[in-house]
Amino acid sequence: MFETTVRQYADRAAIDFMGRITRYGDLADMVDRAAAGLQALGVKPGTRVALCLPNITYYPVLFFATLKVGGIVVNVNPLYVDRELCHLLEDSGAEIIATCDIPDIYDRVTRAAEKLSLRHVIACPVAGALPLLKGLAYRLFKRSMIARPGPAPRHLPFARLLRHGRSVSPVAATPDDVAVLQYTGGTTGSPKAAMLSHANLLANADAMVIHTGGEEAIGQERILGVLPLFHVFALTTVLSFAIRVGAEMILLPRFELDQVLKTIARSKPTYFPAVPTIYNAIAGVAEARKVDLSDIKACISGGAPLPAEVRVAFETTTGGKLVEGYGLSEASPIITCNPLTGANKGGSAGIPFPGTIIEIRDREHADRLMPPGEVGEICARGPQVMKGYWHKPAETEQVFVDGALRTGDVGYLDEEGYLFIVDRIKDVILCGGYNVYPRTIEEALYEHPAVAEAVVIGIPDAYRGQSPKAFVTLAPGHQASPDELRAFLQDKVSKIELPREVEIRESLPKTLIGKLSKKELVEEEMAKAAAKAQPVGEQAK
Repeated sequence: MFETTVRQYADRAAIDFMGRITRYGDLADMVDRAAAGLQALGVKPGTRVALCLPNITYYPVLFFATLKVGGIVVNVNPLYVDRELCHLLEDSGAEIIATCDIPDIYDRVTRAAEKLSLRHVIACPVAGALPLLKGLAYRLFKRSMIARPGPAPRHLPFARLLRHGRSVSPVAATPDDVAVLQYTGGTTGSPKAAMLSHANLLANADAMVIHTGGEEAIGQERILGVLPLFHVFALTTVLSFAIRVGAEMILLPRFELDQVLKTIARSKPTYFPAVPTIYNAIAGVAEARKVDLSDIKACISGGAPLPAEVRVAFETTTGGKLVEGYGLSEASPIITCNPLTGANKGGSAGIPFPGTIIEIRDREHADRLMPPGEVGEICARGPQVMKGYWHKPAETEQVFVDGALRTGDVGYLDEEGYLFIVDRIKDVILCGGYNVYPRTIEEALYEHPAVAEAVVIGIPDAYRGQSPKAFVTLAPGHQASPDELRAFLQDKVSKIELPREVEIRESLPKTLIGKLSKKELVEEEMAKAAAKAQPVGEQAK
């Protein structure tokens, strides 16, 4: 796919990183040279190469260079703490890791590499990816933000990787070969690596082309990449899709609202995939300042449920078209999405992606398929579904039923085949024998004009086992008390769903892609419950 696009669009812009343009022909040259360097370091078919990088030109280069010599890419979040980083590297068996020269990130990677005896650490200089003048200024004024590479031969700068020229010996991959180990970010337990094959990734990119009608605009698209490429959502909607249609990737290293809006005005993207919190932030400022996104063909929301209020506010204030999709790491990731033309049903995750079959199965009897309108576990079949979990046959067996992938989410299909997600099985609050779905309460909270963000979790309850608790942030210029919000919910949720507590906070925890995270809140509440359970003397200690 990459080489075909390079042949057709060698002179077209492939990457815009902070204003520095890399054309497809130049990208291919860098890929070949990096691939030759990786081979010189001993990378061969099956070697795991970890990429611990933000959105920067080095990521696409090393991604395709690794695949070109038969290696397997291990995607690593640069914000992982030492424990998480060591787990991923040890579990994957990575031998080489590439990271940027930002001291905090580089130091953590170095500690992990030393502890696990990784063979090589490749240091990618941020300044080297910037436009010439910005790069010079970065080196001059931000010296304290540049890490020095460790001692050779374990540590080497990216430039040294390229010194072998284009003497790469490409390795022919089969469609079934593993291309990427994509670690799932589950709320409990250690992350597992979904084995995504070349065929999985290509199938999801092809399906996206069909779903968007992208064949008509091949070689003309511009995709705003603010979501991190190491995340499975951006892996398909930004990297794979861009390469598939010869699009320009407009890469930003992190989400900063003003920078995103300025980049949109400057670069005029045609697609803008993101998560609900990003669209919510844009809608919030669009009420006070002019933000015109009407030229973007589609803003594609994923990674978390899209509240109906957020979609309406975003489309009303910006003129942009916002559609919700749904997927998971194990499916490369997209399995459904609302169509860009036709019915865009509020609250729905859309219709099955091309080549995908969605099944709703009885939660108690997985061999039973549920009819339209009835709730059950969402299962999926399709060419994008993973081979299984890396070195975890038991977990792999558990996540499939009759060959269909079990998503762990609860939902239903309507009569027209649109998917509606009720909640995650693991997030269901067991309240006095009843199932309470946090998303129902969250959607109701978003109807209050003062609520900017809302998260609901289950907390211990001596009588019911669990009760819902809501955490919210307030929109700028708005006021609301916990009692007022509970009163607002009285006629919108049942008594069993009414949160026992509402806590108002300045901010809520989020993942690197901006997705609201429940994990930290659950841990806080568990710690509180454990402290209360201790005898008074033990608490004093």
